[in-house]
Amino acid sequence: MTRTAFVYHPIYLEHQTGSGHPERPERLAAILQEMEKAGLREGLINLAPVKCRKEYIAAVHTDELIESIERLSGPYLNHVDADTVVSQKSFEVALYAAGAGIAAADAIMEGKADNAFCAVRPPGHHAESNRAMGFCLFNNVAIAARYLQHAHGIGKVLIVDWDVHHGNGTQEIFYEDSTVLYFSSHQYPHYPGSGSMQEGGSGKGVSFTVNAPLRAGCGDIEYQQVYAKMLLPVAEVFKPDFVLISAGFDAHRDDPLASMRLTEDGFARLTRMAVDIACRFSGGRLISMLEGGYDLRALGASVVAHIEALCGRREASF
Repeated sequence: MTRTAFVYHPIYLEHQTGSGHPERPERLAAILQEMEKAGLREGLINLAPVKCRKEYIAAVHTDELIESIERLSGPYLNHVDADTVVSQKSFEVALYAAGAGIAAADAIMEGKADNAFCAVRPPGHHAESNRAMGFCLFNNVAIAARYLQHAHGIGKVLIVDWDVHHGNGTQEIFYEDSTVLYFSSHQYPHYPGSGSMQEGGSGKGVSFTVNAPLRAGCGDIEYQQVYAKMLLPVAEVFKPDFVLISAGFDAHRDDPLASMRLTEDGFARLTRMAVDIACRFSGGRLISMLEGGYDLRALGASVVAHIEALCGRREASF
């Protein structure tokens, strides 16, 4: 059985976004409830995240962005943009969200776990180097990628992003980088409007950004076909030393913020593909970080399927 770590801290519930906001604390409560019902927690390695050091965040974000999030985190709700809210504990919570990837990376590199799922909020993949947006303050998966390279000597990192929204922030941060391969499947056109197939990197990063824009209504079969035809071949050529997943579950058929048709089994299949890539090229080393997912029942069930596939309790192959 694969040794899967689960990274979580109750401080994640203290990032307040206001009444009616889809990115709310209840998302994590729903995940924990479904994990308990499935009896998952007992078989996982429970890890507490560290508070991410600012220097690790500064490896992918400007000092101005970091300082602005800290400054805006006050007693009242402050809007970074129309969708992105900062409240009193948001800066501290964001440090712990970014720190989840650090804790997971250390545990895996020290041989204490094979892979990990980080149940964090706020999410991260829309955060660009100098801008917070789309519910995201700091780019958790990008911070983890750079930390793995700088602190642990990892050479090549594959980031697989199946959130229904394109991860414009992750793409922007690594757009000219040949050491990070960013692969994204997403509903297109949809928020934030980026992610066409023509966006393929620049400079040294040409061909190291791979976008798979999908029409509304795509479900398990279409995702399986796209991942088999697009992700597998680029992973074969790239041969990553570590795999990261931006695990958004808002492509689920019940999610209110998009129009895709994935099921829990569909997410398990995508997970197994990422695990298979990690096992083939990266010694099984993989970190998954929560991004979107806004229907509480669908989110909880999808995360359970995802974790079961990570730890080998749920077989789902293409």
